Amino acid sequence: MHTEDFLKAAGALNDETRLLLLKTIDREGALCVCELEAAFGMIQSRLSRHLKILKEAGFLTSERRGRWVYYALRSELDHFHRCALETIRGLALPIPEMKKVCET
Repeated sequence: MHTEDFLKAAGALNDETRLLLLKTIDREGALCVCELEAAFGMIQSRLSRHLKILKEAGFLTSERRGRWVYYALRSELDHFHRCALETIRGLALPIPEMKKVCET
């Protein structure tokens, strides 16, 4: 891992909302932005900013399905990302209730 990549990944973890997003996506699997928006009670632009940071930091992938974008954990994570995710799994973060609100 290059220093720049490490700093980007470490910086992405410096926000409770992003930790909660990672823990939620880890537990639920691929989720649509609209589902996360409803569960987190967050406006789309702010949520998209958090998701973009996590994607650029190497934690997430995105896939367009129709008019919606779904985010999931990357299938291949390096040692740092795997260890960070394992630590996040152990944090006492309240995962919001997910509801199906998007139609593909």
